[in-house]
Amino acid sequence: MTRRVLVAAGLWVFALSVVVPLLWVLVTAFKTGAEIFTSPWGLPHTLQWENFARAWQEAGIARYFMNSLLVTLATLAILLPIGAMAAYIFARYPFRGSKWLFGAFLGGMMFPLFLTIVPLFFLLARLQLLDTLHGLTLVYVAYSLPFTVFVLTGFFQTLPQEMLEAALIDGCGHARAFWKVMLPLAKPGIIVVGVFNAIGLWNEYPLALVIMTSDERRTLPLGIANLLMVEQYQSDWGALFAGLVIVMLPVLFVYWLFRDRIHETMVAGALKG
Repeated sequence: MTRRVLVAAGLWVFALSVVVPLLWVLVTAFKTGAEIFTSPWGLPHTLQWENFARAWQEAGIARYFMNSLLVTLATLAILLPIGAMAAYIFARYPFRGSKWLFGAFLGGMMFPLFLTIVPLFFLLARLQLLDTLHGLTLVYVAYSLPFTVFVLTGFFQTLPQEMLEAALIDGCGHARAFWKVMLPLAKPGIIVVGVFNAIGLWNEYPLALVIMTSDERRTLPLGIANLLMVEQYQSDWGALFAGLVIVMLPVLFVYWLFRDRIHETMVAGALKG
């Protein structure tokens, strides 16, 4: 009984440590600059919707938002099919050297990011992909592929072999069996991997900082960092907090939209493990 109470108390403390800062940022985004300093924990007297207008238009958040949205969606459109096909091969069709190749993918997850930034910069410059959205997209695909392959390989290994054998007996080729049978069965895992990759890419900062050198092509994390420096001099803290809310809302929306599928997949994976 005591252990259950302690676990419940710990979970409540963790939940409050996450929810309270989010609510504070949301409330602060509707305050004036004076209210932020005079009553940081109080409610705004009137809702300052113009904070969001200034952040969206004058601070350029709209441009940064669209850049991040375009890069994230393009990365997922390339990453998920490639990652699913590679993971399926590792899970169902082992070949000579497949363990070494899979180990190379795992090594990509452990390789320090800062060691790749300098050679990556010169490589993109030589390929004329520096400061381009499609160049950043290709980098993000390579950056996210090890995690995607690692997770989906384990998920494909849990799928019933009988489904694949039945499809092959019915006349499906290996490629058609993958696209028509195994890939739909792996949809929960693909959704979870897509959500986690989308959240990570949406908030990614160091690679974008090195690759994107012009203001017009900055992603949202770079735009928020620039907004922070600008608003410190202009003392427009309301617009800064409004920009933070704009950054958080898509992430919260995506997680809320797929929360049930994420929970079901995690629980199923834990039970199978």
